[in-house]
Amino acid sequence: MATVLEREAETRPDTISPAEWQVRKDLAAFYRIAALHHFDDFLYTHISARVPGPEHHFLINPFGLTFDEITASSLVKVDLDGTIIGPSDYGINYAGYVIHSAIHAAREDAQFIAHFHTPHGVGVSAHAEGLLPLTQSALYLIPRLAYHDYEGVALHLDERERLRDDLGDRKIMLLRNHGTLALGRAPGEAWAGIYGLEKACSAQVAALSVGRDHVLIAPEEAQEEARRQVAGESTAGVHRDKRKPHDQLAWEAVLRKVGRLSPGYDL
Repeated sequence: MATVLEREAETRPDTISPAEWQVRKDLAAFYRIAALHHFDDFLYTHISARVPGPEHHFLINPFGLTFDEITASSLVKVDLDGTIIGPSDYGINYAGYVIHSAIHAAREDAQFIAHFHTPHGVGVSAHAEGLLPLTQSALYLIPRLAYHDYEGVALHLDERERLRDDLGDRKIMLLRNHGTLALGRAPGEAWAGIYGLEKACSAQVAALSVGRDHVLIAPEEAQEEARRQVAGESTAGVHRDKRKPHDQLAWEAVLRKVGRLSPGYDL
């Protein structure tokens, strides 16, 4: 039987297209930055990326490796039926396949999808009021936030239709009693979405720790201004340098940080 290193050698850049290899490197970096920010959950939760081409194949983590171990060559490629494409010494988490295949199949803009189970993200997902307008981050997320009710571990394929319906055309979601989710056309967009949602959830948990009665909800005028700005996409005005989009700048920063603190992701 081939060793893990021999298996990985079969998925090195000389055996796949440059476009797929770039996606693999970006996805591996996504796993590493999630681990650095403690957004991982041991072997559980998932980040996926669509493979370029008409087949709707996507890449996801091999079940058995932690986020900080993921490399470009260790990622598992699957089709929309959950069949593993190519050699792999690992399988995949079936619940991850159900959630990610639902969104990849329905949304052309879902090139990258992140789904986490952080304590604060799960905590807010279990709050009856969901994400509250307590902080600047939350104000700009709430108009773009979707919710999906908990149905148990995602092992039933028919849940995919309800998940797609609940997501609609939005790019960030709280899965009730479960966790957080964000998607994007590029890794920077998905990272910015999930990072912002996680930070807003952490701030809410911190604020509510002193009791609900004395928590300061943002003024309605400020909430309305945030809704107007989101509708007009004017929040980008805080980024004055127009030479590069904010998401691209964010992703370049991610790659620099991962290169410094978690090298080897691109192998």
